[in-house]
Amino acid sequence: MGIIAKQSIYNVFSIGIAFVIGALNMVYLYPTYPGKEFQGLVIAVLANSNLIQPFLSFGVQHTLIKYFSDADSKVERDRLLWFVLLFPILILLIIAPLYSQFNHAILEFLSGNSETVGRFPFMILAVAISTAYFEVFFSWLRVHLHSVFGNFLKEVYPRLLTLILLLCYVFSWIDKDSFINYLILGYYLRLFVIAAYSFYIYVPSFEFRLPSNVKPMMRYSALIFLSGAAASFILDIDKSMIYAITSQENVAFYAVALYIAAVVEAPGRAMFQITSPLVATALNQNDLPRLESLLKKSSANLMVVCGLAFLVINLNLVDFYQLINQDGYASAIGVVVIVSLGKFFSMSMGCLNNIISNSQYYSYVFWFSISSAILAVLLNYYFINVYGIIGAALATFMVIVFINICKIILIYKVFKIHPYNKKSWSIVLSLFLIYGVIYLIPTMINPILSIIIRSVLIISLFAIPFYRFRWSEEIENQLKRLKALF
Repeated sequence: MGIIAKQSIYNVFSIGIAFVIGALNMVYLYPTYPGKEFQGLVIAVLANSNLIQPFLSFGVQHTLIKYFSDADSKVERDRLLWFVLLFPILILLIIAPLYSQFNHAILEFLSGNSETVGRFPFMILAVAISTAYFEVFFSWLRVHLHSVFGNFLKEVYPRLLTLILLLCYVFSWIDKDSFINYLILGYYLRLFVIAAYSFYIYVPSFEFRLPSNVKPMMRYSALIFLSGAAASFILDIDKSMIYAITSQENVAFYAVALYIAAVVEAPGRAMFQITSPLVATALNQNDLPRLESLLKKSSANLMVVCGLAFLVINLNLVDFYQLINQDGYASAIGVVVIVSLGKFFSMSMGCLNNIISNSQYYSYVFWFSISSAILAVLLNYYFINVYGIIGAALATFMVIVFINICKIILIYKVFKIHPYNKKSWSIVLSLFLIYGVIYLIPTMINPILSIIIRSVLIISLFAIPFYRFRWSEEIENQLKRLKALF
């Protein structure tokens, strides 16, 4: 776990910076200056772009991770790298004319009858193209175990770009239309930077030949594409349906709540970027003990870190929303609690998703994702109409629980392993007890002081069972190293 721990720490650090910058954008600059309506519009447009992106990449970024370690020679690895770079161009040549012809119908389906989102079909496609190719180059870096800079570009750069553009708007250097145009240019600048860095790390030799196992690669890419499209649909359909059924303002309220809840899964996002190639290697070598070790250790580590984040975030919500003091946003407090609980459950599974997507049982992900996508549409339509944005959170939670239980059952049946042990249950019990104790503490007059005191109490109470039950040796070792630095 050495390389995982080292790169994960760097990735967590960059994701932490990204969340701080993003919080400034989401809860202050957007609603204060261009307004929550414009914020909701940009979020809805980017959400629609994310729904289209899987159709362009066609899952080749995941194909690269799965098959790179299985390639038995440099020639085969180089062919694979060129294949994943050039194949999306073929897909784009097919999709671009169709999108140009039917973009109004596509956007009407994704965002209801919203004429506002329909004004930006070019932006939606342009961002989808840049994001698709960014993911390909990011996988390129991950298979070479250079995820840190790519993670910075993935997590920090878009939020820093948005911060700069919002500040330009604040000082009246650009208007709202220019904001959108520069946002597109910024995404392509990011693509150019990661492409240049990827070729700096490794330049593959080129020849006009496909990889020898191109047929299973194509089958894998097709199934991962369909699964990824369904997964993106699940992630972003709630925002699109809120936009279509309710209002732009509700999209902004909901998006800020999701952003806060996403802090819970930040450590997992950092870890998965480096564990995925290691899981693929263990599977290709049929090293089941190593696979089980990766699964259980990643589960324990993420339950500890994400559990602490869950407590700090949810037990300070009232004070945090008082601190930002923006009209209407506090109506989404329930969204944060519900969605963050679902994200904690997802993180508790460790690298289980990596195991499925890189194993011979990856086809099951397609059926799980399709079922979840259908369930997401039905639940969102019903619950949004009945409960508004809280209904969208309930729908998201139910879909998360459904798909994760299916995945746990699958891994247990085929590999006879699962993420949990006795420590897992002690972690969950401790989280509930600490939540119950701290929740009883009343809110203070000063929200900043209240957040500080609550957070110190949470960390202090959390440290007792953490050291008493030895939940994670890896985290203990990293804490000792940090302590030694000071």
